[in-house]
Amino acid sequence: MPSWVTTVGSKHKTIPIFVPHWGCPCDCLFCDQKKITGACEEMTPERAALIIEEGIRHKQDGDYLEIGFFGGSFTGIPAPQQEALLALAYEKRLSGQVDGIRLSTRPDYINETVLKRLLSFGVTTVELGAQSMDDMVLSINRRGHSAEQTRQAARAICEYGIGLGLQMMIGLPGDSFEKTMQTAEEFALLSPDCVRIYPTLVIRDTGLSTLYKEGRYEPLSVEEAVRQCSQLYRFYTKRNIEVIRMGLLDMNPADIVAGPFHPAFGELVLSDVCYENLREKMISVTTDKISIRVHPRFVSILCGQKRKNMERLQKEFSLKKIQILQDEAMESGTFVLQDI
Repeated sequence: MPSWVTTVGSKHKTIPIFVPHWGCPCDCLFCDQKKITGACEEMTPERAALIIEEGIRHKQDGDYLEIGFFGGSFTGIPAPQQEALLALAYEKRLSGQVDGIRLSTRPDYINETVLKRLLSFGVTTVELGAQSMDDMVLSINRRGHSAEQTRQAARAICEYGIGLGLQMMIGLPGDSFEKTMQTAEEFALLSPDCVRIYPTLVIRDTGLSTLYKEGRYEPLSVEEAVRQCSQLYRFYTKRNIEVIRMGLLDMNPADIVAGPFHPAFGELVLSDVCYENLREKMISVTTDKISIRVHPRFVSILCGQKRKNMERLQKEFSLKKIQILQDEAMESGTFVLQDI
């Protein structure tokens, strides 16, 4: 079965086609796409066709299925190679076997010619690897583009009627939480349909790994990365901007030198988000006994790892009893808190 990238809800699925380092003009300080994506072989139309067919075979009723080209700067590779891969995806979209096509690229690799090509092949979403909207952070990390180029590219994508995704990183060299929130504010002004949030990891054989070994870079802890992502998640969702991923795809632990890697990072963040939402609801509670009604699938996230959220809630508000009521009629991801 393909490595699904679940995005918008449990029924939105993407067949990922990884094209590591294709089209990238820079070796960013933090980056090694082949280690990050786990893709070592070069992608060919023949390989892509097999991956697409396998993904379509696993489509279920009600799935919104799309093909996604990730890993490099897709619009920076030679046009014939772009078109050969896009043609495969477009054929499946025209036949109704897939519902959308998305790709990721650099902000400085978007222009009118590129966007017309993408439209002609039915691309529905373009994600920009912006990473930060602070020019100093971008320069330190050798990104090779500016924040203004991100703004221009994002506006152009929207003007062409293509869905916009923005990718950001936290914990980069030269970054701070204040700068991270400024990036989030700027992202929101660009009205993206979705965002991805990636905590910076120190990957073996990168420039960042050299800085780390020399003592010139200190990565975020898992706890701090979770805290920052939790605040970002709440910031975006309050503005109806969907967060479709937090943390990198599965990686070989041997390739990670340091940084906030956790196999269930996204769940840790959602659990922290739940706790903050619970704290807000506790304002209206008048007793020391409460019940929380929640869908069965959401219980583990609500309670946190080893029931950490319930313990924190009990301690902070001097609660004598917390009753979890599982209710399949509840929408997954929501809860109702009441006095007992």
